[in-house]
Amino acid sequence: MKKELLFISLLLSLSFGTIKAQNPENGGFSVYQFQNTIAPFAFSATTLTAQDLPWSLAYAGSYGQQVSGSFGYNGIEQQIAIKGYLGNRFTMMAYAGLGFPKGDIVNSAQQIEVIRNFLGGKKSNGWRLGIGLGVNRDYSNVFSALSRVIASYEQPRWKLVGNVLFEKAFAKDRDDIDVITSLGFQYRVTAALYAGLEAVGEDLEGFWDEDEAEGGARIMVGPTVNLVPNNSRFSFSLSGGPVMYATRSDESNPEAIRELPFDNGLTIRARVIYKLSQKQ
Repeated sequence: MKKELLFISLLLSLSFGTIKAQNPENGGFSVYQFQNTIAPFAFSATTLTAQDLPWSLAYAGSYGQQVSGSFGYNGIEQQIAIKGYLGNRFTMMAYAGLGFPKGDIVNSAQQIEVIRNFLGGKKSNGWRLGIGLGVNRDYSNVFSALSRVIASYEQPRWKLVGNVLFEKAFAKDRDDIDVITSLGFQYRVTAALYAGLEAVGEDLEGFWDEDEAEGGARIMVGPTVNLVPNNSRFSFSLSGGPVMYATRSDESNPEAIRELPFDNGLTIRARVIYKLSQKQ
Protein backbone atom coordinates (compact mmCIF):
# COMPACT_ATOMS: atom_id res chain seq x y z
CA MET A 1 0.00 0.00 0.00
CA LYS A 2 2.86 2.40 0.80
CA LYS A 3 4.39 1.83 -2.65
CA GLU A 4 1.03 2.40 -4.34
CA LEU A 5 0.63 5.72 -2.51
CA LEU A 6 4.21 6.67 -3.43
CA PHE A 7 3.46 5.97 -7.10
CA ILE A 8 0.31 8.12 -7.06
CA SER A 9 2.20 10.92 -5.29
CA LEU A 10 4.90 10.77 -7.97
CA LEU A 11 2.33 11.24 -10.73
CA LEU A 12 0.71 14.17 -8.95
CA SER A 13 4.11 15.79 -8.36
CA LEU A 14 4.91 15.43 -12.05
CA SER A 15 1.58 16.98 -13.01
CA PHE A 16 1.89 20.10 -10.86
CA GLY A 17 5.67 20.41 -10.97
CA THR A 18 5.64 21.47 -14.63
CA ILE A 19 3.03 24.19 -14.34
CA LYS A 20 5.72 26.85 -14.88
CA ALA A 21 6.10 25.56 -18.44
CA GLN A 22 2.88 27.31 -19.51
CA ASN A 23 3.07 29.88 -22.29
CA PRO A 24 1.57 33.18 -21.09
CA GLU A 25 0.11 33.81 -24.54
CA ASN A 26 -3.24 32.34 -25.61
CA GLY A 27 -4.45 31.96 -22.04
CA GLY A 28 -1.38 30.03 -20.88
CA PHE A 29 -1.11 27.50 -23.74
CA SER A 30 0.74 27.68 -27.04
CA VAL A 31 -1.18 27.20 -30.29
CA TYR A 32 1.38 24.64 -31.46
CA GLN A 33 0.62 22.34 -28.56
CA PHE A 34 -3.08 22.09 -29.39
CA GLN A 35 -2.17 19.36 -31.89
CA ASN A 36 -3.36 15.83 -31.19
CA THR A 37 -0.92 13.66 -29.24
CA ILE A 38 -0.05 10.41 -30.99
CA ALA A 39 -0.33 8.02 -28.02
CA PRO A 40 -1.78 9.90 -25.02
CA PHE A 41 -2.61 6.82 -22.92
CA ALA A 42 -0.40 3.98 -21.70
CA PHE A 43 -3.05 1.24 -22.09
CA SER A 44 -5.84 2.64 -24.32
CA ALA A 45 -5.37 2.77 -28.11
CA THR A 46 -6.37 5.83 -30.16
CA THR A 47 -6.78 6.41 -33.90
CA LEU A 48 -4.95 9.02 -35.99
CA THR A 49 -6.17 11.68 -38.43
CA ALA A 50 -4.65 13.52 -41.38
CA GLN A 51 -3.77 16.37 -39.00
CA ASP A 52 -1.42 14.11 -37.02
CA LEU A 53 2.15 13.12 -37.74
CA PRO A 54 2.06 10.07 -40.05
CA TRP A 55 4.34 7.63 -38.15
CA SER A 56 5.77 7.12 -34.68
CA LEU A 57 7.89 4.55 -32.84
CA ALA A 58 7.34 3.72 -29.16
CA TYR A 59 8.98 1.72 -26.39
CA ALA A 60 6.90 0.66 -23.40
CA GLY A 61 7.98 -1.02 -20.19
CA SER A 62 5.60 -2.44 -17.58
CA TYR A 63 6.31 -3.60 -14.06
CA GLY A 64 4.07 -5.79 -11.92
CA GLN A 65 4.66 -5.89 -8.16
CA GLN A 66 3.55 -8.82 -5.96
CA VAL A 67 2.38 -10.87 -8.94
CA SER A 68 2.79 -14.55 -9.69
CA GLY A 69 2.62 -15.95 -13.21
CA SER A 70 4.67 -14.87 -16.21
CA PHE A 71 3.67 -11.22 -16.56
CA GLY A 72 6.36 -10.35 -19.08
CA TYR A 73 8.53 -12.85 -17.13
CA ASN A 74 9.87 -11.98 -13.68
CA GLY A 75 7.33 -9.18 -13.33
CA ILE A 76 8.65 -7.07 -16.24
CA GLU A 77 7.17 -6.63 -19.72
CA GLN A 78 8.84 -4.89 -22.67
CA GLN A 79 7.12 -3.77 -25.86
CA ILE A 80 8.12 -2.01 -29.08
CA ALA A 81 5.37 -0.48 -31.21
CA ILE A 82 4.96 1.39 -34.48
CA LYS A 83 1.88 3.43 -35.30
CA GLY A 84 0.98 5.28 -38.45
CA TYR A 85 -1.72 6.98 -40.51
CA LEU A 86 -2.35 5.14 -43.78
CA GLY A 87 -4.64 7.71 -45.33
CA ASN A 88 -8.42 7.62 -45.92
CA ARG A 89 -8.96 7.55 -42.10
CA PHE A 90 -7.03 4.27 -41.64
CA THR A 91 -4.64 3.78 -38.66
CA MET A 92 -2.14 0.91 -38.37
CA MET A 93 -0.75 -0.29 -35.02
CA ALA A 94 1.88 -3.03 -34.71
CA TYR A 95 3.45 -4.36 -31.50
CA ALA A 96 6.23 -6.76 -30.55
CA GLY A 97 6.66 -7.95 -26.94
CA LEU A 98 9.81 -9.53 -25.52
CA GLY A 99 10.19 -11.90 -22.56
CA PHE A 100 13.13 -13.70 -20.95
CA PRO A 101 11.71 -16.79 -19.18
CA LYS A 102 14.97 -18.72 -18.63
CA GLY A 103 18.47 -17.34 -18.87
CA ASP A 104 19.42 -16.60 -22.48
CA ILE A 105 16.09 -17.83 -23.92
CA VAL A 106 14.06 -15.04 -25.50
CA ASN A 107 10.34 -15.41 -26.22
CA SER A 108 8.39 -12.94 -28.31
CA ALA A 109 4.81 -12.03 -29.18
CA GLN A 110 3.51 -9.95 -32.08
CA GLN A 111 0.28 -8.11 -32.87
CA ILE A 112 -0.88 -5.97 -35.80
CA GLU A 113 -4.17 -4.09 -36.28
CA VAL A 114 -5.67 -1.81 -38.93
CA ILE A 115 -8.55 0.45 -37.79
CA ARG A 116 -10.70 2.82 -39.83
CA ASN A 117 -12.68 5.76 -38.49
CA PHE A 118 -16.22 5.41 -39.82
CA LEU A 119 -17.54 8.41 -37.88
CA GLY A 120 -15.35 11.51 -37.65
CA GLY A 121 -11.64 11.07 -38.16
CA LYS A 122 -11.09 13.88 -40.66
CA LYS A 123 -9.76 16.19 -37.95
CA SER A 124 -8.26 15.69 -34.49
CA ASN A 125 -10.94 17.46 -32.44
CA GLY A 126 -14.44 16.08 -32.01
CA TRP A 127 -15.98 12.62 -32.04
CA ARG A 128 -14.36 9.61 -33.70
CA LEU A 129 -15.59 6.02 -33.99
CA GLY A 130 -13.19 3.45 -35.41
CA ILE A 131 -13.61 -0.26 -36.14
CA GLY A 132 -10.79 -2.57 -37.18
CA LEU A 133 -9.35 -6.05 -37.51
CA GLY A 134 -6.05 -7.63 -36.56
CA VAL A 135 -4.11 -10.75 -35.68
CA ASN A 136 -1.59 -11.70 -32.99
CA ARG A 137 0.77 -14.50 -31.98
CA ASP A 138 1.33 -14.91 -28.25
CA TYR A 139 4.33 -16.20 -26.26
CA SER A 140 3.14 -19.82 -26.63
CA ASN A 141 2.84 -19.53 -30.45
CA VAL A 142 -0.98 -19.43 -30.41
CA PHE A 143 -2.53 -17.24 -33.11
CA SER A 144 -5.64 -15.11 -32.53
CA ALA A 145 -7.98 -13.02 -34.68
CA LEU A 146 -8.85 -9.56 -33.33
CA SER A 147 -11.61 -7.00 -33.74
CA ARG A 148 -11.41 -3.61 -32.00
CA VAL A 149 -13.83 -0.71 -31.56
CA ILE A 150 -12.44 2.70 -30.52
CA ALA A 151 -14.67 5.63 -29.56
CA SER A 152 -13.10 8.95 -28.62
CA TYR A 153 -13.84 12.63 -28.11
CA GLU A 154 -11.06 15.22 -28.09
CA GLN A 155 -10.86 18.93 -27.41
CA PRO A 156 -7.75 21.08 -26.87
CA ARG A 157 -8.16 20.95 -23.08
CA TRP A 158 -9.38 17.37 -22.55
CA LYS A 159 -9.82 13.98 -24.19
CA LEU A 160 -11.85 10.82 -23.59
CA VAL A 161 -11.34 7.42 -25.23
CA GLY A 162 -12.83 3.95 -24.86
CA ASN A 163 -11.70 0.61 -26.36
CA VAL A 164 -13.41 -2.75 -26.73
CA LEU A 165 -11.22 -5.58 -28.10
CA PHE A 166 -12.57 -9.01 -29.04
CA GLU A 167 -10.04 -11.84 -29.38
CA LYS A 168 -10.59 -15.30 -30.87
CA ALA A 169 -7.66 -17.61 -30.02
CA PHE A 170 -7.15 -20.65 -32.27
CA ALA A 171 -6.40 -23.19 -29.54
CA LYS A 172 -8.54 -25.80 -27.78
CA ASP A 173 -7.70 -24.61 -24.25
CA ARG A 174 -8.76 -20.98 -24.88
CA ASP A 175 -12.08 -19.16 -24.63
CA ASP A 176 -14.48 -18.88 -27.54
CA ILE A 177 -14.15 -15.08 -27.34
CA ASP A 178 -12.02 -12.94 -25.00
CA VAL A 179 -13.30 -9.45 -24.14
CA ILE A 180 -10.85 -6.67 -23.17
CA THR A 181 -11.85 -3.05 -22.50
CA SER A 182 -10.21 0.21 -21.49
CA LEU A 183 -11.33 3.76 -20.73
CA GLY A 184 -9.17 6.85 -20.40
CA PHE A 185 -9.79 10.50 -19.54
CA GLN A 186 -7.20 13.30 -19.51
CA TYR A 187 -7.35 17.05 -18.86
CA ARG A 188 -4.70 19.58 -19.88
CA VAL A 189 -2.92 20.69 -16.69
CA THR A 190 -0.15 22.77 -18.30
CA ALA A 191 0.90 23.68 -21.82
CA ALA A 192 2.62 20.33 -22.29
CA LEU A 193 0.98 18.02 -19.75
CA TYR A 194 -2.28 16.08 -19.52
CA ALA A 195 -3.36 14.22 -16.38
CA GLY A 196 -6.35 12.03 -15.61
CA LEU A 197 -7.53 8.48 -14.99
CA GLU A 198 -7.32 5.22 -16.94
CA ALA A 199 -9.18 1.95 -16.38
CA VAL A 200 -8.60 -1.48 -17.93
CA GLY A 201 -10.77 -4.60 -17.82
CA GLU A 202 -9.46 -7.91 -19.18
CA ASP A 203 -11.14 -11.27 -19.83
CA LEU A 204 -14.50 -9.82 -18.88
CA GLU A 205 -16.18 -12.97 -20.17
CA GLY A 206 -15.24 -14.32 -16.72
CA PHE A 207 -18.38 -12.58 -15.41
CA TRP A 208 -20.57 -15.12 -17.23
CA ASP A 209 -18.13 -18.00 -17.89
CA GLU A 210 -16.98 -19.88 -14.78
CA ASP A 211 -14.32 -21.70 -16.84
CA GLU A 212 -12.72 -18.55 -18.28
CA ALA A 213 -9.34 -19.69 -19.63
CA GLU A 214 -7.09 -16.87 -18.36
CA GLY A 215 -7.89 -17.12 -14.65
CA GLY A 216 -10.89 -14.79 -14.52
CA ALA A 217 -11.80 -11.15 -15.07
CA ARG A 218 -9.22 -8.54 -13.94
CA ILE A 219 -9.58 -4.78 -13.57
CA MET A 220 -7.22 -1.86 -12.98
CA VAL A 221 -8.00 1.80 -12.26
CA GLY A 222 -5.30 4.39 -11.73
CA PRO A 223 -3.86 7.81 -12.62
CA THR A 224 -2.43 8.60 -16.06
CA VAL A 225 -0.23 11.40 -17.41
CA ASN A 226 0.90 12.39 -20.91
CA LEU A 227 3.81 14.79 -21.38
CA VAL A 228 4.26 16.40 -24.83
CA PRO A 229 7.19 18.87 -24.81
CA ASN A 230 6.92 21.67 -27.36
CA ASN A 231 9.04 21.34 -30.53
CA SER A 232 10.28 17.89 -29.47
CA ARG A 233 10.04 14.57 -31.31
CA PHE A 234 9.57 12.80 -27.96
CA SER A 235 6.48 12.45 -25.80
CA PHE A 236 5.86 10.36 -22.68
CA SER A 237 2.92 8.46 -21.18
CA LEU A 238 2.67 6.93 -17.71
CA SER A 239 -0.18 5.02 -16.06
CA GLY A 240 -0.79 2.35 -13.46
CA GLY A 241 -2.61 1.28 -10.36
CA PRO A 242 -3.77 -1.72 -8.33
CA VAL A 243 -4.85 -4.83 -10.28
CA MET A 244 -7.68 -6.90 -8.81
CA TYR A 245 -9.47 -10.09 -9.82
CA ALA A 246 -13.20 -9.47 -10.20
CA THR A 247 -13.85 -13.19 -10.80
CA ARG A 248 -11.73 -16.33 -10.48
CA SER A 249 -11.46 -19.55 -12.49
CA ASP A 250 -9.27 -22.63 -12.20
CA GLU A 251 -7.90 -22.24 -15.75
CA SER A 252 -4.85 -20.16 -16.63
CA ASN A 253 -2.91 -19.25 -19.80
CA PRO A 254 -0.29 -16.75 -18.59
CA GLU A 255 1.45 -16.62 -22.00
CA ALA A 256 -1.57 -14.99 -23.66
CA ILE A 257 -1.03 -11.34 -24.64
CA ARG A 258 -2.46 -9.24 -21.82
CA GLU A 259 -1.82 -5.74 -20.46
CA LEU A 260 -2.39 -6.64 -16.79
CA PRO A 261 -0.57 -9.13 -14.52
CA PHE A 262 -2.12 -12.56 -13.99
CA ASP A 263 -2.65 -11.93 -10.28
CA ASN A 264 -3.48 -9.18 -7.82
CA GLY A 265 -0.85 -6.50 -7.34
CA LEU A 266 0.35 -3.12 -8.58
CA THR A 267 1.20 -2.50 -12.23
CA ILE A 268 2.94 0.51 -13.79
CA ARG A 269 3.46 1.18 -17.50
CA ALA A 270 5.70 3.89 -18.97
CA ARG A 271 5.85 4.65 -22.68
CA VAL A 272 8.31 6.77 -24.68
CA ILE A 273 7.05 7.85 -28.12
CA TYR A 274 9.35 9.11 -30.88
CA LYS A 275 7.90 11.00 -33.86
CA LEU A 276 9.51 9.72 -37.04
CA SER A 277 8.73 13.07 -38.69
CA GLN A 278 8.37 16.58 -37.32
CA LYS A 279 5.71 19.17 -38.12
CA GLN A 280 6.97 22.37 -39.59
